[in-house]
Amino acid sequence: MTKIFRGALVTALLTTLAFWTIPSSTQAIHSWGPYNWARTSNPSTLKLGVNVSSAWDCDLGTTRSDWTVSSVLDTTIVAGGVTNPRNCKPISGRVEVCATTYGNNGWLGLAQIWISGLHITKGVTKLNDTYFNTTKYNTSAWRNLVMCQEVGHTLGLDHQDETFSNPNLRTCMDYTSDPDGTLANPDQWSNEYPNQHDYDQLVTIYTHLDSSTTITQTAKNNANLPDHTEDELGTGQWGKLIRSTNRGRTELYELNLGRGRKVFTHVIWADPEE
Repeated sequence: MTKIFRGALVTALLTTLAFWTIPSSTQAIHSWGPYNWARTSNPSTLKLGVNVSSAWDCDLGTTRSDWTVSSVLDTTIVAGGVTNPRNCKPISGRVEVCATTYGNNGWLGLAQIWISGLHITKGVTKLNDTYFNTTKYNTSAWRNLVMCQEVGHTLGLDHQDETFSNPNLRTCMDYTSDPDGTLANPDQWSNEYPNQHDYDQLVTIYTHLDSSTTITQTAKNNANLPDHTEDELGTGQWGKLIRSTNRGRTELYELNLGRGRKVFTHVIWADPEE
């Protein structure tokens, strides 16, 4: 996944999930930190703002329904609040999902999460149509994988595995070059959707409740939370690289805004041949 290479991210029923054999490596904790959306009850519903073309409608709908299988956190699709998908300015209390031709900059998709203390206050998911308009990535498997994974990051999940050549773990939180499992011989599992361990991890993250919420905030009750604009972040300014694996194909950045405020950016990079 020029900097392309350096800088290179169920619909099954729960009764079926219960009978899957999950490799032991997936039993490790895979939250990306002690961060979660604050809520006063479970399940709480997180809004996903739609700022994508119709080409993404089916994939976003699948992602929404798949993550809503979780017993502690639901997602719902609402009208987007972004005037320019290229900037994809975050809105407190929700996740904006944006797709446009961001250019040949190397990244296929990314997720950004704004943190105040230990709580997520807002997030964005960006999908780069410059690559998704190419033959390789313009498939339902790639679209499902990347959409599912980036939204999963905004919920607080990290990857279950980051080695592209490992067998698929049947989860979108697993890096792969074969999202639907058809390139392997014999075919392997699809990595297009969450698996049971993802849902179990969300239970671990969201079992506790909070005295206030950072979900679906209004301008009035959000007045005490800092609002970080795209201009404040600067174009392409993701902060410090804090994790890089697979020769730079999987990366996590942290931007420290002070006073307990941070922005984390997960990046999935396009294949260096693209």
